[in-house]
Amino acid sequence: MTLAIVLAAGGPAAALPDDAVPHLVAQWRAVGATEVRVAADLGELAALAEHATGPVLVSGADLVAHTTVLKHLATSPVPGTAALVLADPPADRHAVVREERGQVVSAGSTGTLPDATGSFGGALRVVPADLPALVAAARTAATTTVPAGTGGPPADPAGAPGTAVPAPVESDATAVGADLDRLFAAFTATGALTFAHRVRLLVAHRVVDPAGLAAARAELTGVDEDAAELRLSVKERDDFFTTYFVSTWSPYVTKLCARLGLTPTGVTMISVLFAVVAAVLFGVGGRPALVAGGVLLYLGFMLDCVDGQLARYTRNFSPWGGWLDTMADRAKEYVVYAGLGFGMTHAGLGDGWVLALAAMTLQTVRHHVDAWYGVLHDAAARRPKTASTGGGIGDKLNAASNRVQNDTGSLSYWLKRTVVFPIGERWALIALAAALFDTRVALVAVLAWGGLAFAYTGALRTLRARFLRVPALGTVDAGLHRDDGLLLRRFGGRIPAQLPLAVLAALAALGLLGAALTAGETARWAAPVALLVLLAAGLAARGRAEGPLDWLVPAALRAAEYVFAIAVGVAGDVPLPLVFGYVFVLTLLHYDLVARLEKRQPAPPLHDLTLGWEGRSILLVVALIAGFAWVGMATLGAYLFVVFVMSVVAAWVTVPARAASAPAR
Repeated sequence: MTLAIVLAAGGPAAALPDDAVPHLVAQWRAVGATEVRVAADLGELAALAEHATGPVLVSGADLVAHTTVLKHLATSPVPGTAALVLADPPADRHAVVREERGQVVSAGSTGTLPDATGSFGGALRVVPADLPALVAAARTAATTTVPAGTGGPPADPAGAPGTAVPAPVESDATAVGADLDRLFAAFTATGALTFAHRVRLLVAHRVVDPAGLAAARAELTGVDEDAAELRLSVKERDDFFTTYFVSTWSPYVTKLCARLGLTPTGVTMISVLFAVVAAVLFGVGGRPALVAGGVLLYLGFMLDCVDGQLARYTRNFSPWGGWLDTMADRAKEYVVYAGLGFGMTHAGLGDGWVLALAAMTLQTVRHHVDAWYGVLHDAAARRPKTASTGGGIGDKLNAASNRVQNDTGSLSYWLKRTVVFPIGERWALIALAAALFDTRVALVAVLAWGGLAFAYTGALRTLRARFLRVPALGTVDAGLHRDDGLLLRRFGGRIPAQLPLAVLAALAALGLLGAALTAGETARWAAPVALLVLLAAGLAARGRAEGPLDWLVPAALRAAEYVFAIAVGVAGDVPLPLVFGYVFVLTLLHYDLVARLEKRQPAPPLHDLTLGWEGRSILLVVALIAGFAWVGMATLGAYLFVVFVMSVVAAWVTVPARAASAPAR
């Protein structure tokens, strides 16, 4: 059940006409709130929120907005609380906010936040997990009174008895006067994760008098909500290829899909089908097949954009859809790599599986670096700013990056977005290279541009992280997302060095691969030595992670496991298509963990059955020494794939079904 609360008193809202509150109540009902209540003050709001069992929508009576704006806030797919943030200059008694990476990291008055990036829009959606913080903030804000017309300190700064809300630097709940704004500043000060919901193309204003109310309502009537909503389904900032070669016409496909009643998941599955057929055509070879494969790959990518646009246009979001979209993107790309590798080998252009394995490994490690850098950046953004942290190279790089990102449409902006080799550019490069040249050129181009992007982003992010000095691994379950098994969970943490040993493990795996390529099966006896280095790195990774670069450890271990598995396959004379299949299954397991890392979700239901990266590596070495490397790799790969499928069914079918039936019982 979703509860909407309209705070009808306090601040400028008191001067508005009598129809302001009923109109907002009707809007909240129109967007799907199952119950709408009007609170006379913050104390009543706290009492209502305290007994809520689902999400709570909170707004002030001074908000004038399109119903679509409220609908988008209420149905926002972000995993946490979301607050409406406006670009309008705030009134004297309204709060301003500072946001980074789409998160509100502090809120207060203009005087306490000189680096504010927007103003509080007078509405927020609070998820159930954050309701205790909302209740505490409301009771704290209710006891802080500000003289009318001022933004100065409260007459009574004492908090409510029994409520202690820690206030980080730059968050000042007592420096803003309007009731809802004091509530929001106090709520932000609790440290609750709050995402900023910006308004584009539609209208949302906070008004302070009847004249402002009339002007805002007149502005509402000049906008076609449905047309704006369709345009809003396209990401505000996307990559160059997507922006100019897909998003210029994909909204028409999005609206057609909506009229046909297709779901975002259905569109995702169609895009998967297009990619699989494109991979088959790349494998067949010949100019007509390569051209047709390139066209299908482009259309498949267009549909990959449409599924997200359709979800935003119809507000049809679900955790399952988000997870499936993440997994399908990577699975489609790697199936295409397999088709290119097979086609290159079939055409006599060399062993394409080598290049396909290299491309898949490179892209997966890159994505893991991106995911963990996001964790680091989020931790840094939420850390209070102090004088000792400003002015360093990290801050200068952040400032330069922000300047380029804000210069939308400039040459530097598009170069920055393109050089990192996003998925749109990858698919465009593959389609063009395969259609105009051949499969070998496509794979070499992916490896060359991907390697350049990895070097560029890795160097800059490492330099920035070196000066951020934020221990990111302590903010999440690092052992889960490293994919540690029972052995490391039991004996880990005995060796102090983390990153040096993780890098050494990756180098040891590369050394084993080099030995396998040069010495053949005789290199099997070097595998136990490389395995010992890997296990030492795993033991170290369980220790305290406080180094500024320890966020690179999980990606280094992923690289070590993938290269080690490839080396074992080469040393054991395992067919490379089988090696590719085994590593492909590993990437499915690890992308599942990445998706859960980004959403801060718990472990998959059958995670322990995947044996951990160290357990899998040990089994591969045992099979190699015993002379049954291909049997061991095939058996282990099939086992892991079955576990993955069972885990998906358990996570998205069995567990939700049991949870749904529990209340009935």
